Amino acid sequence: MTTHELRQKYLDFFKNKGHAIIPSASLLPENDPTTLFTSAGMQPMIPYLLGEKHPLGVRIADSQRCFRTQDINEIGDNRHTTCFEMLGNWSLGDYFKKEQISWMFEFLTKELKLDPNRIFITVFGGKLDINIPKDDDAVQLWQEEFKKLGIEAKAVENVTENGMQDGKIFYYDETKNWWSRAGISSSMPVGEPGGPDSEIFWDFGVDKQIHENSQFSKQKCHVNCDCGRFIEIGNNVFMQYIKTKTGFEQLPQQNVDFGGGLERMTMAAIDSPDIFNIDLFQTAIRKLEDISGKKYDANADDNKAFRIICDHLKAATLLIFDGANPSNVDQGYFTRRLIRRSVRYAHQLGIEKSFANQIVEEYINYYSEIYKIDSKKDQILAEITSEEEKFAKTLEKGLKEFEKMSRGNKISGHEAFILFSTYGFPLEMTEELALEKGINIDEAEFNSEFVKHQNLSRHGSEKKFKGGLAEHSDATMKLHTATHLLHSALRQVLGKHVNQKGSNITEERLRFDFTHPDKMTPEQIKKVEDLVNKWIEADYQVICQELPYDEAREKKVTGLFEDKYGDIVKVYTVGDVSAEMCGGPHVEHTGELGHFQIKKEESSSAGIRRIKAVLN
Repeated sequence: MTTHELRQKYLDFFKNKGHAIIPSASLLPENDPTTLFTSAGMQPMIPYLLGEKHPLGVRIADSQRCFRTQDINEIGDNRHTTCFEMLGNWSLGDYFKKEQISWMFEFLTKELKLDPNRIFITVFGGKLDINIPKDDDAVQLWQEEFKKLGIEAKAVENVTENGMQDGKIFYYDETKNWWSRAGISSSMPVGEPGGPDSEIFWDFGVDKQIHENSQFSKQKCHVNCDCGRFIEIGNNVFMQYIKTKTGFEQLPQQNVDFGGGLERMTMAAIDSPDIFNIDLFQTAIRKLEDISGKKYDANADDNKAFRIICDHLKAATLLIFDGANPSNVDQGYFTRRLIRRSVRYAHQLGIEKSFANQIVEEYINYYSEIYKIDSKKDQILAEITSEEEKFAKTLEKGLKEFEKMSRGNKISGHEAFILFSTYGFPLEMTEELALEKGINIDEAEFNSEFVKHQNLSRHGSEKKFKGGLAEHSDATMKLHTATHLLHSALRQVLGKHVNQKGSNITEERLRFDFTHPDKMTPEQIKKVEDLVNKWIEADYQVICQELPYDEAREKKVTGLFEDKYGDIVKVYTVGDVSAEMCGGPHVEHTGELGHFQIKKEESSSAGIRRIKAVLN
């Protein structure tokens, strides 16, 4: 089955169930300053899930193209892609769990003809401390569907500790099977909707020995194991709760939000654990084989290069189609990064001539059928070719310079910046090269060098480096605000010598570097966590003021890299806890953050410690 065939089957199926089919929105969100890209199929639907009336009714379906910056460094394995299509269907206060579960089971087993014995389900295991029960309703409905085909669907718990236990349906906690914009906790803001979800997994089978041959072989295998035996192909979100002053209540309008990866569903349909074996990538891979003289699936190193090139050039093609031309700022920064990383890995395959436009043409031909992308063919090819030629001129010299710099066990931020400004190496590429050699980069010094660079847009530098944010989504705003609380807590627990030396924030986690000579003790880590969560629960208002720089310094406002601020600065104040100069963005109240948890505390460099933390 091809991706085109599967997409059409899905849209036809839900059209026959009374759904209006809407076109994909752009990868570049309209009127949404909080995020750079459309990263989930439900993103354009948020106003309607929150109560606004959709002009086409209460049943909607589509195939939405998505781009996730946080997955760039994951590319190279058999299942991750940066740019993908999300098949979606929504009930806006119309049908609910019974219809959605029945229809999805019908689509998978009858339309796609997937073997039901190899379909597995996860459900929400409840959170009793805030009186939200297990999603037993969903369990019963799934069991009824399996029973119609003569399959007993046993529901089990404690999966990560005990493994599959002959189960078909598995209870997981809120980190896996709950959806809301603010997580799930007693500190969720009043009025925030959310609900349990049921994820659908495909099993590639024990006979392939995927788990046994993975780095996770000593652990119990289960559907959320990272070994690759199971892959999530869809998620049914049942938005049925709303946070009130006294707890949680049922929403008057219960919504369904389904998202299923088109490419991953196609993997299941052809029963291949390698996403690059689906038709969408095959013509590009064959073309790359012709250009390089090498074969895909010949060895692991070449496989990684093939996958990175084919994924990144596909994503760059669609980004340029939607208006994100390569540049050093905003969305264009990521387009440039993707193309240049592709050229670097082509060099690794021995390709020394211009090649990218040949791969891109394959994707233009493919997507013209669904997105009319051929209308911008000349522009896309011109942008890709120009970017490739620019970087190809300096790549070999830059790699030689990197080899000289890396003879020690560390690359300074100044050296990394030379690779960026002189040879066009994005910081992430230098970090990747350094990781391959097991050496460190002084990222904080690089950031300081970057903001001094007079020829770059100040606005762009704030977005990419000053705030440390990978993108401006709700999740990154919350984590960014949490870094202020973390900074204050560290100074209170460890001492006033603690100062921030850099941060990096994605939708998944925050990374925070700070001055401190010693490894933190477990007791100190616990005290810091408790302080941050205490301030979150206090629900302090986050107040932004614009002040003259000198006035901010007189008030002893905390600042990072003092020489980068202008005459007027933004100061974000959190109660009597924190006051920092910062470019933002931030949440309005600390109560929106959820529960703060430190996942790791480690050395970053001499005298610098690093914390990685999440919000649950």
